[in-house]
Amino acid sequence: MGEPGELTELLHAASNGDAAAWDRIVERFAALLWSVARAHRLDADDAADAVQNTWLKLLDHLGRIREPEALAGWLQTTARYECLSLLRRRGREHVVRDDDLAERVVDPVAVDLDTALLGDERDARLWQCYSRLPESCQRLLRVLMAVDRPSYAAISASLGLPVGSIGPNRMRCLERLRRLLTGSDYDFRTGGAP
Repeated sequence: MGEPGELTELLHAASNGDAAAWDRIVERFAALLWSVARAHRLDADDAADAVQNTWLKLLDHLGRIREPEALAGWLQTTARYECLSLLRRRGREHVVRDDDLAERVVDPVAVDLDTALLGDERDARLWQCYSRLPESCQRLLRVLMAVDRPSYAAISASLGLPVGSIGPNRMRCLERLRRLLTGSDYDFRTGGAP
């Protein structure tokens, strides 16, 4: 999708107020955003809201995009979160079975599917943040979160940590994870893009 470095230049120019650069970004990725909205089977108004909200998110993050050449993926992910957020806010009371016997009856299967999709999105983002932790934190948290959690003595022997440092290390690792979660482009409190 263009020459290497071109998106970096366009984002830099757009973040400095270059309207032509912004227009080129919109022109390049508008079809992608609309295809994401259509894939979520949103009505025309909701699809337009999702696309507009995605562009607004990009405006808010213009100067903070870490990998400009991966902008397509960032936009696609953000648009997907916007669509899921709209579905969650507006769609639940309108999700119905299409049959002659029911009008405006909430389909529990569709609601369960929506809930599962949102849970999958949340879990994927959580594991993405977890994978950015240092290996030592990943190992410690993995052991401490096990169903059959071993004793501190067993953890000490397994990980080579003094027993007295396990608790403080756990707290530091959880705090690092909390900072990664807070700094991610996913709002874990509401279940969507911030």
